[in-house]
Amino acid sequence: MSLDVPTALLERAEAGPVDDAEFVACVRDSLPYAWAVVSEVAGDLGRDGGEFADHAVPPPTEAERGQLLRALASDAIRGALERHFGVKLAFQNCHRVAAFTPSAVDSDRYRAFISPRGQLLNQSPELRDC
Repeated sequence: MSLDVPTALLERAEAGPVDDAEFVACVRDSLPYAWAVVSEVAGDLGRDGGEFADHAVPPPTEAERGQLLRALASDAIRGALERHFGVKLAFQNCHRVAAFTPSAVDSDRYRAFISPRGQLLNQSPELRDC
């Protein structure tokens, strides 16, 4: 799943740096499912006032799964999304996305989520092939 980069944005990138707003707009338009999931967890985090929110619903299709993988496996995309939403994103399996407040990054909950133990405890036979 690649980004659909408008010609004008590609030309600006070839000439020099582009700002986060342009890049984030490209991500939003190219990866709408991933954008929706990250928007949801960031919104839940802000609305609920806690330090953690997550989305653990498997994507409806492999195309949507690909969008999540693309967004969260790319340092540039993930970093831009974190800056845009003001959160720290964490990812397990092929679809569990969590958002943490920046102040929670050193918390026990964050460390447990990103730990090998956390990953192993979040496995199940039905997720083996995701």
